[in-house]
Amino acid sequence: MSIRTLLPATAFLALGLSAAHAQFLELEKDELTFGFIKLTDMAPLAVAYENGYFEDEGLFVTLEAQANWKVLLDGVIDGQLDGAHMLAGQPLAATIGFGTEAHIVTPFSMDLNGNGITVSNEIWAAMKEHVPHEDGKPVHPIPASALKPVVEQYRADGKPFNMGMVFPVSTHNYELRYWLAAGDLKPGYYSPENVSGQIDADVLLSVTPPPQMPATMEAGTIYGYCVGEPWNQQAVFKGIGVPVITDYEIWKNNPEKVFGITAEFAEEYPNTTLAITKALIRAAMWLDENDNANRPEAVEILSRSEYVGADEEVIANSMTGTFEYEKGDKREIPDFNVFFRYYATYPYYSDAVWYLTQMRRWGQISEAKTDEWYFEQAEKVYRPDIYLEAARLLVDEGLASEADFPWETDGYREATSEFIDGLEYDGRQPNAYLDSFPIGLKGSQKVVGNAVEG
Repeated sequence: MSIRTLLPATAFLALGLSAAHAQFLELEKDELTFGFIKLTDMAPLAVAYENGYFEDEGLFVTLEAQANWKVLLDGVIDGQLDGAHMLAGQPLAATIGFGTEAHIVTPFSMDLNGNGITVSNEIWAAMKEHVPHEDGKPVHPIPASALKPVVEQYRADGKPFNMGMVFPVSTHNYELRYWLAAGDLKPGYYSPENVSGQIDADVLLSVTPPPQMPATMEAGTIYGYCVGEPWNQQAVFKGIGVPVITDYEIWKNNPEKVFGITAEFAEEYPNTTLAITKALIRAAMWLDENDNANRPEAVEILSRSEYVGADEEVIANSMTGTFEYEKGDKREIPDFNVFFRYYATYPYYSDAVWYLTQMRRWGQISEAKTDEWYFEQAEKVYRPDIYLEAARLLVDEGLASEADFPWETDGYREATSEFIDGLEYDGRQPNAYLDSFPIGLKGSQKVVGNAVEG
């Protein structure tokens, strides 16, 4: 049960403050350090800091950029960081014991969409022959079937086709795999004995930290990558590559990053956790309010060296509702970055279940699991109870509207088929969803050696 301290309304009126804002949490810990990776979707943390939302909650926060996702996760687990901007797959993978084992939870989903897949100029030139055009411009979305003949030619020439993603349990890994498989290209499997993720692969995927993606592709080590912004637009500005698809086109309004803390932190510091969540919700609201009117200001904040540290023009290319594919081919995508609309910040169980299905699909979860297992893991990690308690406080304080939050949800979004392959996803039926894929593990199948059996 949360402990709260209320100052009398009269005290606030004497100070000229509204009684509607008179509710304060008694914090168990008020000095905090949060980690992040230099990506535009860390924006809620930067905005909560710069706009004083953390301070409004009595929190004294330090934000620290991290070298890579593993360092960031380890920092949260060992307590050097109190929380962090995380890949949505990280708390789930840690909790089920894939990779580093620890119980991580999330009371706050940081955003929807925000990623893209970029290929080198050479690969794009070869792909274009297989992409229909209208009025001289490629027709989007571009499926991976346009990449397939290019990959086949590389294989015929005895050359491996390498692409980069940011981490084995990243959205980027699963989105890149989803796109490739939808185009009839095998992205490879994991097994307990072989965690390369390259078993029986047509395209070999490997980890590259986000800021290093453009340089790694320019060096020819990889031929393309899936990453968050601004590192797709950076390739356009540098003239070294072409983004061919956004994750919005792979899965419309897909969940992206989360804010992660240890389960122990949430239990030991419940009011502090609520205060953090309140500040982050306010930041997300600010980022999306008035049809993204605050985005130019957010771009300026993010361009600072202590945050993303990329040119304002590069960050604005996607952050302000557009996205540039080929140089000069800039298109309107107002929902490329969503921070609050569509209940973006609510930690839906169905989002967690989707990530778990992709872990199973590619062998990171090596054995078949029941539907109930998926639901149980989702509930261990995603904490909508904390989120809604924080939201209720904001509404009571007059800082948010009742209509801003999905009070009545059971934690599962409605089934959707807004994927590039048109397959329907219903978080309430994870195994049926896995069975619908032409490529990927299903039923009792497992990876043995270099082959799928069962």
